[in-house]
Amino acid sequence: MTQRNKPTFTLSLLHPRYWGTLLLIGLMYLLSCLPYSWQVVLGKNIGRLAIKLMKKRRRTIERNLELCFPAMSEEDKQVLIKENIDNTGMALFETGMAWFWSDARVNRHVTIVGLEHMETLAKEGKGALMVAVHSMNLELGARAFGIKMSGMGVYRPNNNPCFDYFQYLGRSRSNRTLIDRKDVKAMLHALRTGERVWYAPDHDYGRRRSTFAPLFAVEQACTTTGTSLLVDNTDCAIVPFTMVRDDKGHYTLTLRKPVEGFPKNDPDAAAVFINKIVEESIMAAPSQYMWLHRRFKTRPEGQACLYQNS
Repeated sequence: MTQRNKPTFTLSLLHPRYWGTLLLIGLMYLLSCLPYSWQVVLGKNIGRLAIKLMKKRRRTIERNLELCFPAMSEEDKQVLIKENIDNTGMALFETGMAWFWSDARVNRHVTIVGLEHMETLAKEGKGALMVAVHSMNLELGARAFGIKMSGMGVYRPNNNPCFDYFQYLGRSRSNRTLIDRKDVKAMLHALRTGERVWYAPDHDYGRRRSTFAPLFAVEQACTTTGTSLLVDNTDCAIVPFTMVRDDKGHYTLTLRKPVEGFPKNDPDAAAVFINKIVEESIMAAPSQYMWLHRRFKTRPEGQACLYQNS
């Protein structure tokens, strides 16, 4: 999705079918106005309540950790699950922070490390593919970065047009625009013209434009080959991006030095390469990663589903 066809507000978004969505957006705004310490407490409790109502999601978290870290002790796994559930609740509040906080309030809570790497690339006119993972606080990280140096986000438009309007408005608040994840031409153009493009290749996006590569202890994880398509055709830099919240509630956004050694014109090897970056980013704060998605749902032909009981 580009600037010319971004979602716009129309009176149809006030239809009663969207009142629930409008109520949610209004609630997110009001909650974002609360003191941060209150938001942390509420977020954790909402996460714990929600997971009790969504037992399948908890089983998915457990299964993902079991698949990725088979040597992890049961005690350590239960601690990680508890922390992950708390952070799942915090995600609602961190999204509200990203969409509604002032620039000054975001800057007070977020420290950016490695911005000089992006400034160097900008001076060189070189495009940057900012490789992120789906951490719970990714929205806030993108907002914090955009205050300093705007970029373009790759996203999937929401099926609910009312939510999509507010999602686009919030995500583009300090960034140039958003690009529909299916609009490959727009991504290529942005990278060729020296833009910074957010990209998260860590989910299972299905068989189209994908291959199977190791991810943690899973030897064959369905992995997008979109990274190869973008890098091979633009010669852009690859900049790993991580966002971590510490025990005191402060966030550190780390922009690593552009990686070297990306295997060009070899999508299979590139998938292995990118998954190593994904692993490193997740391990920066494993409890803050979005484990509740079925990351390994797509299997090679003939292999059984890994989530029969979830």
